[in-house]
Amino acid sequence: MIHPTAIVHPAARLGRNVRIGPYAVIDEHVVIGDDCDIGAHVVITGHTHIGRGNRIYPHASLGQPPQDKKYRGEPTRLTIGEGNTIREFCTLNTGTVQDRGETVIGNDNWIMAYVHIAHDCVVGDHTIFANNATLAGHVVVGDYAILGGFTGVHQFCRIGAHAFTGIASVIRQDVPPYVMVAGHPAVPHGINSEGLKRRGFSAQAIRAIRQAYKTLYRMGLGLEEARARIEALAGEYPELKALVEFLAVSGRGIIR
Repeated sequence: MIHPTAIVHPAARLGRNVRIGPYAVIDEHVVIGDDCDIGAHVVITGHTHIGRGNRIYPHASLGQPPQDKKYRGEPTRLTIGEGNTIREFCTLNTGTVQDRGETVIGNDNWIMAYVHIAHDCVVGDHTIFANNATLAGHVVVGDYAILGGFTGVHQFCRIGAHAFTGIASVIRQDVPPYVMVAGHPAVPHGINSEGLKRRGFSAQAIRAIRQAYKTLYRMGLGLEEARARIEALAGEYPELKALVEFLAVSGRGIIR
């Protein structure tokens, strides 16, 4: 199931039922799990570990060194989970020793063409990255987040679970869970209620999340006071715990 024009290093480790297309290159330290489909002209290099059941489309480049001038050839890693779709011309880099030393992609993500995920990023599960979305280094993206096409995320930012960014958004600060943002720079535009409905959130939970959004953005409160009020609501609505925990972490500050 390896095309005769593909170049696979003899030390690379391939699982069962791996398909490798024409002119693909698989380097020495690569591990590919069972049932993966590697398209034509894909290059997988570096210390890259790919789990089971991933589909990687033509011309993607995975595991290249980080675009960081401090990088000195250390054996940092790229780890990709299971069931991901990585479309044409995506670029996913390894980590740096200045951070975790690893770039991590979770499971069941849908990563469209020309997406770039830079060094030391952590992407959760079930996310969608539309075409040309770009993460700078050290970005964290939570489960079920959706990044619109041409979204650009500044280094060290966090995108919370179930968040949504509009097309061509420029993210310079953290986006809390459930929140929709858009613009250059991005600003909040309510909660991702449609996405929450599709994922089975109850009407009561969505109302609580909407109330938490108003507390955070519409009442003129300081961040700590808003967080305390949301935390009080979280006792009744556990869906708000993710928001409370997100706000407790100091980072680049949240989009407000």
